[in-house]
Amino acid sequence: MSSLALVAFGVVFAALSMGLRQSFGLFLTPITLAHGWSASVLAFALAVQVLPNGVFQPLCGNLADRFGSRQVLWGGAVLYALGIALMAAAGTYLVFLLAAGPLLGLAISAAGFPVVMAALQRALPEGLRPRAIGLVTAGSSFGQFSVVPLVATGIGAFGWEATLYAMAAAALLMVFLATPLTGDAPAGARRRQRAGDALAGALRSLDFWCLFGGFFVCGVHVSFLSTHLPGFAALCGLHPWYGGAAISAIGLFNIFGSLLAGELAGRWRRRELLVFIYAARAVVMALFMAAPKTELNLLIFSAAMGLLWLSTVPPTVQLTARLFGTQWLATIFGLVYLGHQIGGFAGAWLGGVIFDRTGSYDLMWWIAIGCGVFAALINLPMRDPMLPRAVPAH
Repeated sequence: MSSLALVAFGVVFAALSMGLRQSFGLFLTPITLAHGWSASVLAFALAVQVLPNGVFQPLCGNLADRFGSRQVLWGGAVLYALGIALMAAAGTYLVFLLAAGPLLGLAISAAGFPVVMAALQRALPEGLRPRAIGLVTAGSSFGQFSVVPLVATGIGAFGWEATLYAMAAAALLMVFLATPLTGDAPAGARRRQRAGDALAGALRSLDFWCLFGGFFVCGVHVSFLSTHLPGFAALCGLHPWYGGAAISAIGLFNIFGSLLAGELAGRWRRRELLVFIYAARAVVMALFMAAPKTELNLLIFSAAMGLLWLSTVPPTVQLTARLFGTQWLATIFGLVYLGHQIGGFAGAWLGGVIFDRTGSYDLMWWIAIGCGVFAALINLPMRDPMLPRAVPAH
């Protein structure tokens, strides 16, 4: 299969996976009304999904590195469909919690973009890899932008149960999309290295912890804003529509930001690109805090943050591959991604705690700004080799 077709399958797979994942929040109100469960209890079931996703990601990555990306993506797609179907069929909260939490957390790990990206990093020529990672990241954002409105329309037209079953059927389409994503390296490019040696080397490396710390901050920012920005807008007296429009604007502009980051990751030093992105986030948030909270300023802020939203992914994946090689890339990047999910849990949870204690999000905004400065600084000492690291044979 040509490189272009391989990238196209990866992009569509990532778009569908992310689009389904980002749609779960739409079911909060209809399921609450149908079952009589409280909103906080139902939200907890969806929040539980985040940490298992992070914990399972390096494990799924290791399986992909050992046995092939396609098999892991197939398994993830089937578990995705099963978990969504069980959400629709659940008659008790315990069944819903297990389906929406750990089961879908595992499914998202196995069918997530880290496994897709690792497959493309191994299968594509060096010159095409940055652009491919940018396209997959943009595809994830396009899935959020396009699939979520379709799901919302389905809930209104056919009800929440029928829509969940339709989503489960759509998840099975990912089995077909995963078929060419074997993750096989080009002929003659294989080198033998034990997984334990690769992991030990990564965990002893300052570079790994710089990437981990930066991605932790990325998770804090993404989860805090996606969870609390609509509520912050309402608190500022803006119409509720603008809270949803802000999230949509982030998703839309993230498409362009991810594509641009993919191009720049192949032209600039990836370390400097990460430093710029994290510092720019801190500046954009500080300017927003200082500006009047008008509808226009909210949308300008959302567009700016959208350009910086997942633009961290292409340079982070590229740096991971260059620093630690591609043989165990899904495993090592899975560990870096765990930092993102821990940060995501912290951002969503801490934002709620601070609001409950103070009645304001101001302290959380300044924490997020400080995190951006920290992430920019922690990436400064990281090495950025011009060529991928040669993996020693054993």
